[in-house]
Amino acid sequence: MITGAICCICGKPLEDEGEEYCYDCRKRKHFFLRCRAPFLYRGKIKDSLMRFKYLGRAEYAAFYGRAMTEYGKRQGIFKNQSLIIPVPIHRERRIERGYNQAELLAKEVSLLTGIPVNKKILLRKKKTKALKSVSKESRSRGLAEAFSVSAAQRNMLPGKHILLIDDIYTTGSTADAASAHLLRAGATSVTVLTLAVSPGFS
Repeated sequence: MITGAICCICGKPLEDEGEEYCYDCRKRKHFFLRCRAPFLYRGKIKDSLMRFKYLGRAEYAAFYGRAMTEYGKRQGIFKNQSLIIPVPIHRERRIERGYNQAELLAKEVSLLTGIPVNKKILLRKKKTKALKSVSKESRSRGLAEAFSVSAAQRNMLPGKHILLIDDIYTTGSTADAASAHLLRAGATSVTVLTLAVSPGFS
């Protein structure tokens, strides 16, 4: 698990323990309050996560969920959270993979914390390109249009503190786009918990 100094917003490790923010978070305002992740997205964790995400290893979710919950508790992530919402994937990708990996993680965290999960509030209406293949600016533009809030479920959001669950935090573009939609629909705040965070600056 990640040890040492981390950015107080995105949770990425800091090279200088005297700093509070990483390079990216000093330059950019996020819609979410903070993000935390127990692991760095590299080495064995990166390989394992790729098997979980693309090669049908859904059973990994139980271990991942425990790791996220243990780390989240140490970081005080779960205090006052009202509802867990997984980042959705487009239906075509769900068919290809057989499941939404963020949804599996959200269910595990919900079981371990008692915070209810709702997978119907946040929708993925647009299929975006693989994020690693596009620039940060293109990611932000594409993701801003990729999400929406269900009209039938938006009454669940006003006054709620949302815990948004995803598998990987890289630039924060996905977390920001999803958080912006949830806040506009009435959520009081959004906190993000992911399994892994990319090392270094984004």
